[in-house]
Amino acid sequence: MLFFHNAGDFNAFLYVMTVIAVAVFVALYFVKAGYGLFYNKKWGWTLPNKIGWVLMEAPVFLMMTYLWIRSDRMFEPAALFLFLMFQLHYFQRSFVFPFLIKGRGRMPLSIILMAVIFNVCNALMQGGWIFYFAPADMYSWSWFYMPQFWIGLILFFTGMYVNIDSDRRIRGLRKEGDTKHYLPHGGMFRYVTSANYFGELVEWIGFAVMSWSFAGAVFAIWTFANLVPRANSIYEKYKLEFGEQMCKQKLKRIIPFVY
Repeated sequence: MLFFHNAGDFNAFLYVMTVIAVAVFVALYFVKAGYGLFYNKKWGWTLPNKIGWVLMEAPVFLMMTYLWIRSDRMFEPAALFLFLMFQLHYFQRSFVFPFLIKGRGRMPLSIILMAVIFNVCNALMQGGWIFYFAPADMYSWSWFYMPQFWIGLILFFTGMYVNIDSDRRIRGLRKEGDTKHYLPHGGMFRYVTSANYFGELVEWIGFAVMSWSFAGAVFAIWTFANLVPRANSIYEKYKLEFGEQMCKQKLKRIIPFVY
């Protein structure tokens, strides 16, 4: 593979990414990334949200495509299927979701650049495993008969549905020009304040199970490390504004009935 000399280098990369994820998880309980609900000018130069999301998410879609095109395994049945599922998510996040965003919010360039670095690394993890370092013929037709494939597929699409549905509910909270904050409701928001994050977490756990790989597991760990502290920050902010209503609904942060 162009970016790694051998499987040992690739596995070392996965371990390093895991260690960094743990550090990020701890850090994000002390530092609120300055975008969205916690937008802060102190994070430096900014771009419009729509442009920011495209620049942030498109690199992983493009890098994954590049790795697929260069691979000798590009048409192995299950490998191609995993690739298409991964790309389905990132096509929606790169080229659909940004243009559904309402308002004229802005995103710090520093946040965008950090996200780009991670997304490129993630493409190297997932594409590297699926198309270069997975055992030969692992992702042949027989993979579709494995129980982990079907369990992962169900989790993946369940999470994707919850994520997209929750984003739709958040967009529907405000009318054009409105800048007030509202407590999201309906769907999985009946159980958690960050239902969109819950959906994304389930989605990538599903992908990890579906691919049955260390690379997929590292991405699920990163998703947890990034979204769980963010969900906690959102929960605490909502509690200041909607504490009584949240108490009545017994809302959790991101994992229903647990946290």
